[in-house]
Amino acid sequence: MQYIKEHTTTTLEVKQSKFIAHLIPYTLYEETLQNLKIEHPKARHFVTAFRYLNEYDQIVEHSSDDGEPSGTSGKPSLMVLQGQGCINTAVIIVRYFGGTKLGTGGLVRAYSDAVNMVIENSVFYEYKKEIIKTIEIEYSDVRYIDYECLEFDVVVVEKIFDAKVLYTIQADEQSMACFLEKVQRVVKTL
Repeated sequence: MQYIKEHTTTTLEVKQSKFIAHLIPYTLYEETLQNLKIEHPKARHFVTAFRYLNEYDQIVEHSSDDGEPSGTSGKPSLMVLQGQGCINTAVIIVRYFGGTKLGTGGLVRAYSDAVNMVIENSVFYEYKKEIIKTIEIEYSDVRYIDYECLEFDVVVVEKIFDAKVLYTIQADEQSMACFLEKVQRVVKTL
């Protein structure tokens, strides 16, 4: 499975109709959809599809034709995401009607092609299940832990300064294990 970190966009033109595809991290889906509706008030359709992992590691999928004939836009867009193994990813295709009807086959091809184009122009990362841990350290070890977090791609979600320093950290299982092994002399795992 793979995912993206940045918003990518491409435009496909078919018989004067414009298909502007936006590939985004799923976390930005709602906000981006609202912004696109404001930016493109004259667009005819906002076709969407997304796939993400829920808290139980189940894949949740959804697509919307947004007024296009049923099954001609959202489902083909979702199928492209499935075929590419995309996860935690959404696509929004803004369509401006060009005056020529494309027919059901033409719509399926146009939406699929638009999603494939934006995928080709995107940078993907391999998905690895991440875990979250809380660790406790002395104040004198903060710089050392910050440095090692960077070295092992461990994300510091939160720092709490109290009698000791509490870190909430997040990383894939392998990075977390290597990080904790390296810093074990100064860290207490909670």
